[in-house]
Amino acid sequence: MSHFTNIKTKLKDKDFLIKALLTIGYTGTENVLLKNPSNHQHEEVQVEIGVTKYDTSLEVMRPMTAGFKINDDGVFELVTEVDTWHESFPIERFLQKVTQAYARYAVVETAQSKGFKVTTEQKDVDNTIEIVMEKW
Repeated sequence: MSHFTNIKTKLKDKDFLIKALLTIGYTGTENVLLKNPSNHQHEEVQVEIGVTKYDTSLEVMRPMTAGFKINDDGVFELVTEVDTWHESFPIERFLQKVTQAYARYAVVETAQSKGFKVTTEQKDVDNTIEIVMEKW
């Protein structure tokens, strides 16, 4: 029997999370009910951010059976139906991409709020992001 799986993260800021999803090609929609995929018998789950992706072959937004829900500690958990994951890469890689984009926004926006300015930013072939900032 399939079920929704909760995967812990360290993500806490909803705005950074929504921006991170956009950066990697997804849309975050607030207050979404994750519904049962066809022929699956389990509870529906309310999430704070539902994940959708633009399907270029169909030219429509395709809702995914995934979202982010805040746990009792105030941290987002990825909630997904593992059996219906349709991306070409595993869930763990999706979460790595989200986390990296989230960290980039957290660093840049926090630094900018303290008067720093990004002077250069580059992403290396190993996906490492290097950000150089300055403050006058």
